[in-house]
Amino acid sequence: MKTFAFDRPRSPSTPRVPEDTTARRAATSSATMRAMVYRRYGPPEVVALAEVPKPEPKDGEILIRINATTVTSSDWRARSLTVPPGFGLLGRFAFGVFGPRHPILGTELAGIVESVGRSVTRFKPGDEVFAFTGGKYGCHAEYRTMAEDGLVERKPTALSFPEAAALSFGGATALIFLRNKGGMEPGERVLVVGASGGVGSAAVQIAASLGGDVTGVCGPSSVAMVRSLGANRVIDYTQEDFSAGSAPYDIILDTTGTASFRRCERVMRPGGRLLAVAGSFSQTLGFGKPSKASGKKVVTGVAAPKGDDIRFLAALAGAGAYRPVVDRSYPLARAVEAHAYVDAGHKRGNVVLSVYQDPELASTQGRRQ
Repeated sequence: MKTFAFDRPRSPSTPRVPEDTTARRAATSSATMRAMVYRRYGPPEVVALAEVPKPEPKDGEILIRINATTVTSSDWRARSLTVPPGFGLLGRFAFGVFGPRHPILGTELAGIVESVGRSVTRFKPGDEVFAFTGGKYGCHAEYRTMAEDGLVERKPTALSFPEAAALSFGGATALIFLRNKGGMEPGERVLVVGASGGVGSAAVQIAASLGGDVTGVCGPSSVAMVRSLGANRVIDYTQEDFSAGSAPYDIILDTTGTASFRRCERVMRPGGRLLAVAGSFSQTLGFGKPSKASGKKVVTGVAAPKGDDIRFLAALAGAGAYRPVVDRSYPLARAVEAHAYVDAGHKRGNVVLSVYQDPELASTQGRRQ
Protein backbone atom coordinates (compact mmCIF):
# COMPACT_ATOMS: atom_id res chain seq x y z
CA MET A 1 0.00 0.00 0.00
CA LYS A 2 1.20 3.51 -0.73
CA THR A 3 0.95 6.93 0.65
CA PHE A 4 2.09 10.10 -1.05
CA ALA A 5 5.29 12.02 -1.73
CA PHE A 6 5.48 15.80 -1.53
CA ASP A 7 8.65 16.79 -3.38
CA ARG A 8 7.00 18.49 -6.34
CA PRO A 9 7.35 22.26 -6.89
CA ARG A 10 4.66 24.19 -5.05
CA SER A 11 3.05 27.53 -5.68
CA PRO A 12 3.58 30.19 -2.97
CA SER A 13 0.03 29.63 -1.72
CA THR A 14 0.46 25.89 -1.23
CA PRO A 15 1.47 24.86 2.31
CA ARG A 16 4.82 23.10 2.47
CA VAL A 17 4.48 19.59 3.82
CA PRO A 18 7.13 17.02 4.69
CA GLU A 19 7.91 14.25 2.26
CA ASP A 20 6.32 10.89 3.01
CA THR A 21 9.52 8.87 2.76
CA THR A 22 7.66 5.56 2.95
CA ALA A 23 6.31 6.01 -0.56
CA ARG A 24 8.49 8.30 -2.67
CA ARG A 25 7.16 6.63 -5.79
CA ALA A 26 3.50 7.47 -5.11
CA ALA A 27 3.29 10.11 -7.82
CA THR A 28 4.48 9.38 -11.32
CA SER A 29 2.48 11.96 -13.28
CA SER A 30 1.78 15.68 -13.15
CA ALA A 31 -1.79 15.17 -11.89
CA THR A 32 -2.59 16.55 -8.45
CA MET A 33 -5.26 16.14 -5.82
CA ARG A 34 -6.36 17.85 -2.64
CA ALA A 35 -5.57 16.41 0.78
CA MET A 36 -5.51 17.46 4.40
CA VAL A 37 -1.91 17.42 5.60
CA TYR A 38 -0.03 18.26 8.77
CA ARG A 39 3.61 19.31 9.18
CA ARG A 40 4.00 19.12 12.95
CA TYR A 41 2.29 17.59 15.97
CA GLY A 42 -0.27 19.67 17.79
CA PRO A 43 -3.91 20.80 17.97
CA PRO A 44 -6.46 20.49 15.15
CA GLU A 45 -5.16 23.67 13.54
CA VAL A 46 -1.95 21.96 12.41
CA VAL A 47 -4.04 20.24 9.71
CA ALA A 48 -4.37 22.21 6.46
CA LEU A 49 -5.69 21.73 2.94
CA ALA A 50 -2.92 21.30 0.35
CA GLU A 51 -2.44 20.24 -3.25
CA VAL A 52 -0.31 17.11 -3.52
CA PRO A 53 0.59 14.63 -6.27
CA LYS A 54 -2.19 12.27 -7.24
CA PRO A 55 -1.06 8.63 -6.96
CA GLU A 56 -1.22 6.16 -9.83
CA PRO A 57 -1.86 2.45 -9.33
CA LYS A 58 1.14 0.18 -9.80
CA ASP A 59 0.98 -3.43 -10.86
CA GLY A 60 -1.43 -5.22 -8.49
CA GLU A 61 -2.94 -2.00 -7.13
CA ILE A 62 -6.20 -0.13 -7.51
CA LEU A 63 -6.83 3.62 -7.41
CA ILE A 64 -9.84 4.61 -5.30
CA ARG A 65 -11.67 7.90 -5.63
CA ILE A 66 -12.60 8.53 -2.02
CA ASN A 67 -16.21 9.43 -1.24
CA ALA A 68 -15.90 9.41 2.56
CA THR A 69 -13.35 8.86 5.30
CA THR A 70 -13.30 9.29 9.09
CA VAL A 71 -11.52 11.08 11.90
CA THR A 72 -10.84 8.55 14.65
CA SER A 73 -8.92 8.30 17.89
CA SER A 74 -6.01 6.97 15.83
CA ASP A 75 -5.88 10.27 13.91
CA TRP A 76 -6.09 12.19 17.19
CA ARG A 77 -3.15 10.24 18.61
CA ALA A 78 -1.03 10.59 15.48
CA ARG A 79 -1.77 14.30 15.08
CA SER A 80 -1.33 15.32 18.71
CA LEU A 81 1.22 12.65 19.68
CA THR A 82 -1.07 11.69 22.57
CA VAL A 83 -0.57 8.07 23.60
CA PRO A 84 -1.53 5.92 26.62
CA PRO A 85 0.59 6.43 29.76
CA GLY A 86 4.10 5.06 29.38
CA PHE A 87 4.08 4.90 25.56
CA GLY A 88 5.50 8.39 24.92
CA LEU A 89 8.86 7.34 23.47
CA LEU A 90 7.38 4.46 21.52
CA GLY A 91 4.72 6.79 20.13
CA ARG A 92 7.37 9.18 18.89
CA PHE A 93 9.15 6.36 17.06
CA ALA A 94 5.85 5.03 15.66
CA PHE A 95 4.52 8.33 14.33
CA GLY A 96 7.82 10.02 13.42
CA VAL A 97 10.74 11.22 15.51
CA PHE A 98 11.31 14.60 13.84
CA GLY A 99 7.83 15.12 12.45
CA PRO A 100 4.84 13.18 11.11
CA ARG A 101 5.92 10.12 9.14
CA HIS A 102 2.62 10.07 7.25
CA PRO A 103 1.53 13.69 6.61
CA ILE A 104 -1.92 12.63 5.37
CA LEU A 105 -4.06 11.18 8.16
CA GLY A 106 -7.07 8.87 7.85
CA THR A 107 -7.12 5.11 8.44
CA GLU A 108 -10.28 4.09 6.58
CA LEU A 109 -12.27 5.04 3.50
CA ALA A 110 -15.14 4.22 1.19
CA GLY A 111 -15.19 5.12 -2.47
CA ILE A 112 -15.21 4.00 -6.09
CA VAL A 113 -12.45 2.27 -8.01
CA GLU A 114 -11.29 4.71 -10.67
CA SER A 115 -8.57 2.62 -12.32
CA VAL A 116 -6.60 -0.56 -11.78
CA GLY A 117 -3.02 -1.63 -12.37
CA ARG A 118 -1.89 -4.54 -14.46
CA SER A 119 -2.75 -8.03 -13.25
CA VAL A 120 -5.63 -6.84 -11.04
CA THR A 121 -8.54 -9.30 -11.21
CA ARG A 122 -10.56 -8.73 -8.01
CA PHE A 123 -11.74 -5.24 -8.87
CA LYS A 124 -12.65 -3.14 -11.88
CA PRO A 125 -13.34 0.56 -12.44
CA GLY A 126 -16.71 1.52 -11.00
CA ASP A 127 -16.68 -0.96 -8.12
CA GLU A 128 -17.82 0.52 -4.80
CA VAL A 129 -15.37 -0.45 -2.07
CA PHE A 130 -14.30 0.25 1.49
CA ALA A 131 -10.76 -0.10 2.80
CA PHE A 132 -8.58 0.09 5.88
CA THR A 133 -5.04 1.49 5.71
CA GLY A 134 -4.37 1.43 9.45
CA GLY A 135 -1.02 2.84 10.50
CA LYS A 136 -0.13 3.78 6.92
CA TYR A 137 -2.92 6.39 6.97
CA GLY A 138 -3.41 8.46 3.77
CA CYS A 139 -7.22 8.55 3.54
CA HIS A 140 -7.87 12.27 4.15
CA ALA A 141 -7.47 12.92 0.45
CA GLU A 142 -9.33 12.69 -2.84
CA TYR A 143 -7.55 9.49 -3.91
CA ARG A 144 -5.74 6.54 -2.36
CA THR A 145 -4.09 3.51 -3.90
CA MET A 146 -4.49 0.10 -2.30
CA ALA A 147 -2.97 -3.28 -3.03
CA GLU A 148 -5.53 -5.55 -4.62
CA ASP A 149 -4.86 -8.14 -1.93
CA GLY A 150 -4.85 -5.55 0.87
CA LEU A 151 -7.59 -4.72 3.37
CA VAL A 152 -10.13 -3.65 0.76
CA GLU A 153 -13.53 -5.18 0.02
CA ARG A 154 -16.68 -4.34 -1.88
CA LYS A 155 -18.99 -1.96 -0.05
CA PRO A 156 -22.06 -3.63 1.45
CA THR A 157 -25.02 -2.42 -0.58
CA ALA A 158 -27.04 -1.79 2.58
CA LEU A 159 -24.62 0.91 3.74
CA SER A 160 -24.09 4.46 2.53
CA PHE A 161 -20.57 5.62 1.73
CA PRO A 162 -20.26 7.45 5.09
CA GLU A 163 -21.38 4.33 6.97
CA ALA A 164 -19.06 2.08 4.96
CA ALA A 165 -16.14 4.44 5.58
CA ALA A 166 -16.64 3.88 9.32
CA LEU A 167 -16.79 0.07 9.14
CA SER A 168 -13.18 -0.83 9.70
CA PHE A 169 -11.47 1.04 12.54
CA GLY A 170 -14.06 0.57 15.28
CA GLY A 171 -15.36 -2.70 13.89
CA ALA A 172 -11.98 -4.38 13.50
CA THR A 173 -10.80 -3.23 16.92
CA ALA A 174 -13.94 -4.55 18.60
CA LEU A 175 -13.95 -7.81 16.66
CA ILE A 176 -10.29 -8.61 17.30
CA PHE A 177 -10.50 -7.92 21.02
CA LEU A 178 -13.80 -9.73 21.54
CA ARG A 179 -13.39 -12.76 19.29
CA ASN A 180 -9.67 -13.16 18.58
CA LYS A 181 -8.05 -11.95 21.80
CA GLY A 182 -10.92 -12.44 24.24
CA GLY A 183 -12.20 -15.76 22.91
CA MET A 184 -15.82 -14.68 23.36
CA GLU A 185 -18.40 -17.47 23.37
CA PRO A 186 -22.18 -17.32 22.80
CA GLY A 187 -24.10 -16.73 26.00
CA GLU A 188 -21.31 -14.91 27.80
CA ARG A 189 -22.06 -11.71 29.68
CA VAL A 190 -20.20 -8.79 28.11
CA LEU A 191 -19.79 -5.30 29.56
CA VAL A 192 -18.71 -2.54 27.15
CA VAL A 193 -17.25 0.51 28.90
CA GLY A 194 -17.45 3.50 26.56
CA ALA A 195 -20.29 1.97 24.58
CA SER A 196 -21.20 5.14 22.68
CA GLY A 197 -17.85 5.78 20.97
CA GLY A 198 -16.60 4.53 17.62
CA VAL A 199 -15.14 1.30 19.02
CA GLY A 200 -17.74 0.92 21.76
CA SER A 201 -20.78 1.27 19.48
CA ALA A 202 -19.25 -1.35 17.18
CA ALA A 203 -18.46 -3.62 20.15
CA VAL A 204 -22.07 -3.59 21.37
CA GLN A 205 -23.33 -4.70 17.96
CA ILE A 206 -20.61 -7.26 17.33
CA ALA A 207 -20.89 -8.78 20.81
CA ALA A 208 -24.64 -9.09 20.34
CA SER A 209 -24.16 -10.70 16.92
CA LEU A 210 -21.77 -13.22 18.49
CA GLY A 211 -24.48 -14.25 20.94
CA GLY A 212 -23.41 -12.21 23.94
CA ASP A 213 -25.58 -10.83 26.71
CA VAL A 214 -24.46 -7.21 26.40
CA THR A 215 -24.44 -4.36 28.90
CA GLY A 216 -23.23 -0.94 27.79
CA VAL A 217 -21.79 1.88 29.91
CA CYS A 218 -22.22 5.42 28.58
CA GLY A 219 -23.35 8.94 29.40
CA PRO A 220 -27.01 9.94 29.81
CA SER A 221 -27.40 11.39 26.32
CA SER A 222 -26.39 8.08 24.71
CA VAL A 223 -28.46 5.60 26.72
CA ALA A 224 -31.22 5.26 24.13
CA MET A 225 -28.74 4.93 21.26
CA VAL A 226 -26.72 2.19 22.98
CA ARG A 227 -29.89 0.28 23.80
CA SER A 228 -30.96 0.52 20.14
CA LEU A 229 -27.66 -1.06 19.07
CA GLY A 230 -28.52 -4.30 20.86
CA ALA A 231 -27.50 -3.82 24.49
CA ASN A 232 -29.75 -5.72 26.86
CA ARG A 233 -28.93 -3.30 29.65
CA VAL A 234 -27.40 0.19 29.71
CA ILE A 235 -25.66 1.82 32.67
CA ASP A 236 -25.54 5.60 32.86
CA TYR A 237 -22.14 6.21 34.45
CA THR A 238 -23.33 9.50 35.98
CA GLN A 239 -25.90 7.57 38.00
CA GLU A 240 -24.23 4.23 38.67
CA ASP A 241 -20.73 2.78 38.97
CA PHE A 242 -20.67 -0.55 37.16
CA SER A 243 -17.90 -1.81 39.46
CA ALA A 244 -20.18 -1.38 42.47
CA GLY A 245 -22.87 -3.62 41.01
CA SER A 246 -23.55 -7.27 41.69
CA ALA A 247 -23.77 -8.58 38.13
CA PRO A 248 -20.72 -10.70 37.19
CA TYR A 249 -19.29 -10.48 33.67
CA ASP A 250 -17.31 -12.91 31.55
CA ILE A 251 -15.81 -10.09 29.50
CA ILE A 252 -15.29 -6.41 30.25
CA LEU A 253 -14.18 -4.48 27.18
CA ASP A 254 -12.84 -1.06 28.14
CA THR A 255 -12.42 1.51 25.36
CA THR A 256 -11.78 4.43 27.72
CA GLY A 257 -8.69 3.46 29.68
CA THR A 258 -10.56 3.96 32.98
CA ALA A 259 -11.32 0.36 33.97
CA SER A 260 -8.30 -1.08 35.76
CA PHE A 261 -8.26 -4.69 36.89
CA ARG A 262 -8.44 -3.58 40.51
CA ARG A 263 -11.65 -1.72 39.72
CA CYS A 264 -13.16 -4.55 37.69
CA GLU A 265 -12.03 -7.64 39.61
CA ARG A 266 -15.04 -7.85 41.90
CA VAL A 267 -17.52 -7.97 38.99
CA MET A 268 -15.56 -10.48 36.89
CA ARG A 269 -16.53 -14.13 36.88
CA PRO A 270 -13.87 -16.81 37.36
CA GLY A 271 -12.12 -17.03 34.03
CA GLY A 272 -13.25 -13.51 33.20
CA ARG A 273 -11.27 -11.31 30.79
CA LEU A 274 -10.64 -7.57 30.97
CA LEU A 275 -10.00 -6.41 27.40
CA ALA A 276 -8.08 -3.15 27.72
CA VAL A 277 -8.38 -1.56 24.27
CA ALA A 278 -6.63 1.59 25.50
CA GLY A 279 -4.34 -0.23 27.90
CA SER A 280 -1.52 1.58 29.65
CA PHE A 281 2.15 0.64 29.38
CA SER A 282 2.04 -0.90 32.88
CA GLN A 283 -0.95 -3.06 31.87
CA THR A 284 0.90 -4.17 28.75
CA LEU A 285 3.89 -5.19 30.86
CA GLY A 286 1.60 -7.14 33.19
CA PHE A 287 1.81 -4.97 36.31
CA GLY A 288 -1.23 -5.44 38.52
CA LYS A 289 -2.36 -8.49 36.61
CA PRO A 290 -4.53 -11.10 38.33
CA SER A 291 -3.08 -14.21 39.89
CA LYS A 292 -3.12 -17.43 37.90
CA ALA A 293 -5.25 -19.03 40.58
CA SER A 294 -8.08 -16.58 39.88
CA GLY A 295 -8.33 -17.69 36.27
CA LYS A 296 -8.91 -14.05 35.31
CA LYS A 297 -6.95 -12.24 32.62
CA VAL A 298 -6.08 -8.75 31.44
CA VAL A 299 -5.71 -8.63 27.66
CA THR A 300 -3.96 -5.72 25.92
CA GLY A 301 -2.15 -5.24 22.63
CA VAL A 302 -2.76 -3.88 19.16
CA ALA A 303 -5.67 -4.81 16.95
CA ALA A 304 -4.08 -5.71 13.60
CA PRO A 305 -6.86 -6.82 11.26
CA LYS A 306 -6.44 -9.32 8.46
CA GLY A 307 -8.48 -9.82 5.33
CA ASP A 308 -10.77 -12.34 7.01
CA ASP A 309 -11.64 -9.78 9.70
CA ILE A 310 -12.61 -7.15 7.13
CA ARG A 311 -14.67 -9.67 5.19
CA PHE A 312 -16.41 -10.73 8.42
CA LEU A 313 -17.37 -7.11 9.11
CA ALA A 314 -18.69 -6.72 5.57
CA ALA A 315 -20.77 -9.87 5.98
CA LEU A 316 -22.18 -8.63 9.30
CA ALA A 317 -23.11 -5.31 7.72
CA GLY A 318 -24.65 -7.07 4.73
CA ALA A 319 -26.78 -9.16 7.07
CA GLY A 320 -27.95 -6.07 8.97
CA ALA A 321 -26.15 -7.08 12.17
CA TYR A 322 -23.65 -4.21 12.16
CA ARG A 323 -24.25 -0.63 11.03
CA PRO A 324 -21.66 1.98 12.01
CA VAL A 325 -23.08 4.95 13.87
CA VAL A 326 -22.35 8.29 12.20
CA ASP A 327 -22.51 11.19 14.61
CA ARG A 328 -21.45 14.11 12.40
CA SER A 329 -20.20 14.65 8.87
CA TYR A 330 -17.94 17.47 7.69
CA PRO A 331 -16.58 18.35 4.24
CA LEU A 332 -12.93 17.39 3.88
CA ALA A 333 -11.92 21.05 3.67
CA ARG A 334 -13.38 21.54 7.18
CA ALA A 335 -11.35 18.72 8.71
CA VAL A 336 -10.02 21.06 11.41
CA GLU A 337 -13.56 21.31 12.83
CA ALA A 338 -13.92 17.53 12.71
CA HIS A 339 -10.65 17.06 14.58
CA ALA A 340 -11.72 19.61 17.20
CA TYR A 341 -15.00 17.75 17.73
CA VAL A 342 -13.18 14.43 18.16
CA ASP A 343 -10.69 16.05 20.54
CA ALA A 344 -13.56 17.23 22.76
CA GLY A 345 -14.29 13.59 23.60
CA HIS A 346 -18.07 13.69 23.31
CA LYS A 347 -18.73 12.11 19.93
CA ARG A 348 -21.26 9.32 19.58
CA GLY A 349 -20.10 6.73 17.11
CA ASN A 350 -18.06 8.08 14.23
CA VAL A 351 -17.11 11.42 12.70
CA VAL A 352 -17.03 11.36 8.90
CA LEU A 353 -15.33 13.54 6.30
CA SER A 354 -17.14 13.74 2.96
CA VAL A 355 -14.66 14.00 0.12
CA TYR A 356 -16.03 13.49 -3.39
CA GLN A 357 -19.16 15.50 -2.58
CA ASP A 358 -17.18 18.34 -0.95
CA PRO A 359 -18.27 21.55 -2.75
CA GLU A 360 -15.12 23.38 -1.65
CA LEU A 361 -13.01 20.74 -3.39
CA ALA A 362 -15.32 20.52 -6.40
CA SER A 363 -14.92 24.26 -7.02
CA THR A 364 -11.21 23.73 -7.65
CA GLN A 365 -11.60 20.66 -9.86
CA GLY A 366 -11.84 22.54 -13.12
CA ARG A 367 -8.72 24.59 -12.39
CA ARG A 368 -6.66 21.41 -11.83
CA GLN A 369 -7.64 19.57 -15.04
